[in-house]
Amino acid sequence: MVAIIKKWGNGLGLHIPQYVAKEIGVKNGTPVDIKIVDGSIVVKPRTYSLEDLLDQITPENLHREVHTGERSGNEEW
Repeated sequence: MVAIIKKWGNGLGLHIPQYVAKEIGVKNGTPVDIKIVDGSIVVKPRTYSLEDLLDQITPENLHREVHTGERSGNEEW
């Protein structure tokens, strides 16, 4: 596949065809990691470790427990 790099603001942009986006699991707004490997550009969807995600929890964004009513089955509380 051949694509053309085009000016986008002060940088450059590359159009990613829909079938490529679908195959690698990205959509508009998906964070990606960009690396240079042996002179080539490698773009991958950003992945997060559980540790990375837990580090982002603060007292301000911590969700408290929510009581949803009495047991309806064999739940253990």
